[in-house]
Order: sequence, then C-alpha cells, then structure tokens
Amino acid sequence: MRIFRSIPGLGAANMAALLLALAASGVVRAAVLDVPSGTALQAAIQAAAPGDTLRLASGDYPGNLVIDKPLILEGPSDHSAIITGERQGRTIWVQAPDVTLRQLTVRHSGLSLSDMDAGIFLDKTAARAHIENNQILDNSVGVYLWGAQDALVEHNRIIGNTGLRVNERGNGVTVWNAPGSKVLDNHISEGRDGIFSNNSRENVFSRNVFDHLRYAVHYMYTNDSEVSDNLSLGNEVAYAIMFSRRLKIRDNIAVHSTHQGLMLNATDESLVQGNVIVDAEKCVFVYNANLNELTDNHFQDCDIGVHYTGSDGNRIHGNAFVANRNQVKYVGTRFLEWSDAGRGNYWSDAAVFDLDGDGIGDTAYRPNGLIDQVIWRAPNARLLLNSPAVTIVRWAQSQFPAILPGGVIDSAPLMAAPITPTWTRYEALP
Repeated sequence: MRIFRSIPGLGAANMAALLLALAASGVVRAAVLDVPSGTALQAAIQAAAPGDTLRLASGDYPGNLVIDKPLILEGPSDHSAIITGERQGRTIWVQAPDVTLRQLTVRHSGLSLSDMDAGIFLDKTAARAHIENNQILDNSVGVYLWGAQDALVEHNRIIGNTGLRVNERGNGVTVWNAPGSKVLDNHISEGRDGIFSNNSRENVFSRNVFDHLRYAVHYMYTNDSEVSDNLSLGNEVAYAIMFSRRLKIRDNIAVHSTHQGLMLNATDESLVQGNVIVDAEKCVFVYNANLNELTDNHFQDCDIGVHYTGSDGNRIHGNAFVANRNQVKYVGTRFLEWSDAGRGNYWSDAAVFDLDGDGIGDTAYRPNGLIDQVIWRAPNARLLLNSPAVTIVRWAQSQFPAILPGGVIDSAPLMAAPITPTWTRYEALP
C-alpha cells in the first residue's frame, strides 16, 4: 500500500505537522511524499520512514545530504530537481542499503581527491544502491562506490569539473572493492578517468560512452569481471587493463585514441574478443600479459597495430590488422606463432597467395624483419632505409628465411578480414 502526502516549506509549524504525519504513517510502508522546492531536504530525509519515496518538485535543494535509511529520492523526468553541494565534501552521502536516486541533478561537491569528495558517495553500507538516470555535474568524482556491493549505476550523464587540469579532476565513476556492482549505459566526460576500478571483483562495465578523458576505463587489481560494448571517443587511452585476471573484454570500440586503444599490462587469463580499435598511436599494447586469448578483434589505422613485449602463452588468432603503419612491434629473439588450429589473422599488407582457395594463405606471414629490429633499437638507423645495404639485407631475408631473427610468425594468414566493422557513425558524436 502507498500513501501520498505533500510537504510544505518547513517552518516550525510545518515541521511539526510533517513529523506527526510521518509518525502516523509508521504502520504503512512505502509512503510517497511530495517535497516542494526549497525544502530543507535533510530534515525531510530524517523525518521519512525506511522505504519511503521522496518525490522532489522542480527547483533547488541544499546538498551535503546524508541518507542513512533505505529511501527513494526521485525528481521530475527533466532533471529539474537540483541538489547543490557546498563545494566541500559530498553532495549526497549514502550510508544505508537499498537507496535509489533517480532523475536528479547533483552538482558542486568538494574537489578534494584525498578526502574522496563526490557528487554521490556510496559507502560500504550502501549495498544494492541504485543510481539511475541522473545528471551528475561539476563534481570531483561523479559516483564513488567505496565498498558498496551489488550497486547499479545506470543511464546517468556524468560531466566533471572543466576548470581543473585533467590530473586534478576526479573520475566519472570510482569503484573500490565493490563486488557485484555494475556500471551500465552511462555517458561520462570531462573527468580524469571514465571508470576507475581498483581492488574489486565480479563487476560489469557495459554500454557506456566515454569522451574527453584520460582513460575511458582504468582497471587495477580487478578480477573476474567484464568490460563490454563500450564506446571511447578521442580519449588518451581507451581501455587500460592492468594487474587483473580472468576478464572478458568484448565488443568495445575505441576511435581516435591519442595513445593506446587497448592496454594489457600484467593482465592474465583473459578473453579479448570482438573489439574495434581505430586511429591510435598503438591499437593495442601488450606488456607482461600472459595466458590470454585475443581473437576476432579489428585493429586499423594506428601507428603500431600491436606493441608486444614481455608476454607469454597468449593465443592470437582471427584478428584483422588493417592499414597500420607498423602492424607489429616485437623486440625479442623468440619466435612467436600467431595462429591457432590452422587459422591465423588477416594482414592487409600480406603478399601471400591462396592457390587452393581455402581462405588461408599458402605461405607464412612475418610482420617484422632484421631491419625493423635494428631501427627499434637504434632509431637513427632510419637514415639508412633507402641504402643499397638495407636492400640487400631485405632481399637475403626473403630468399633465406633461416637468417631471420626471432619474431612473430603467422603460419596461416587469413585472406580476408573476418569482419568489416562500421565506426564512422561515431565520429560525429560529442
């Protein structure tokens, strides 16, 4: 059963009436209380019973709220209920389980990273919080999940403080030790990192859009989790996955990354599948990452398709390397086979034939040779690239493969790209 009440401006007489009304409703669960603009919202929160809904009218409300019981705070669908913080501390601090914040505008938290200031701060006791369809603007961290288990942050617009330098800003969403929490369908921009996850597990970050950030997704020590179907536009690094295990990194898109589309740094036992990385300094950087499977990804128009170093036991097959200035940068003496079960990768610059028409090249593809190794170790050697000596070395390698140094070999190169993704429709987005 639900009851509906209106809360007038809270003068002394009105406060007494409010408390009497709420007390009288103690036997009735899930009351819906209409809260007019200008109400002292903290007093209304204190007066409400657990499980009540506070339905805020359009207008301004003072922030730095503490919610210490299960409640729903809901504004109009146009986000015209505006909760403004004091530019110090947390605009809304949730300390109870089963709290929902919906259709609000939340702004002006403090700007101290060390104090964990945030627009919405979900404390360790805020299990199953639901942060849905809010405008979270001009805060330090937009939403901070500090140990809140099974929280859901979805369909929010989160914009950071553009008056600060990027490294002084907070993240759109920060996740610390919040098992089971999900961040879905948000648009995050103008912060430091879009989502920063540290020391967590069993999280899902999916269908988010990221722009004007340092890293779109930044993983540190986060295991058994998923990053899927996200879109990164013009960020420095799209997906920085570090010191984590047993992840699923699937079907993400990164366009126009300044540095790397995907970074795997000390990432182990993970599946990297179906991602599209276009136009970056490095499509993917694999460093000290082991026992992963990279399959069915599309890497295009990067200075380096894959920079691969210090890694072992990875299965790399079914990917497309298209029009990268250098398809692979691997500085090492070992031979690495990049095919699996007779199926390798597609290389747009591979000069191979398929005489039997099975879709697999008849000769192996080697993206690097001795001259590449020399140039990576001694960049000034580029001056000799057109010299007769280099020409002779390249000819000798083509005639006598046994003199090739260690490096990447694809013994079963694909004659056609497995997929032809479409990303141009994203380039016009903000």
